[in-house]
Amino acid sequence: MILKHVSFTEKVRSKARRGAQGFPLATIAYYGPDNLKATKVVVGIITREGGEPDPLERWISALRDVRTDAEINKAIYYLLLRHTVKSVVMVDRIMGCPHEEGIDYPEGEKCPQCPYWAIRDRFSGEVLQ
Repeated sequence: MILKHVSFTEKVRSKARRGAQGFPLATIAYYGPDNLKATKVVVGIITREGGEPDPLERWISALRDVRTDAEINKAIYYLLLRHTVKSVVMVDRIMGCPHEEGIDYPEGEKCPQCPYWAIRDRFSGEVLQ
């Protein structure tokens, strides 16, 4: 019998590929200073339709890409297990700057640490006119 090692990163992605399986549902979003390296991941657990994410957990790594960081993905996987998550919704790209408006920089301004996102739409990544 051959045992296959499956990483926690792959376990999380596999759960997302299953599609809608009901609640609780987890949302996973990645953020980074540009479109190449994710330095922050945010995971929210929603228990019912129309509900707010609770808990809402964040992991940050300045050194490694959080999408492939084994320890972070292990923590995410166990968070999903603890909350008996049935569905996972995640994006396949970086959703914008990892810094929070009103916390890391003033409301209504562009993040001074992430010039890449200053001229782009965070959802599409397209350059703004």
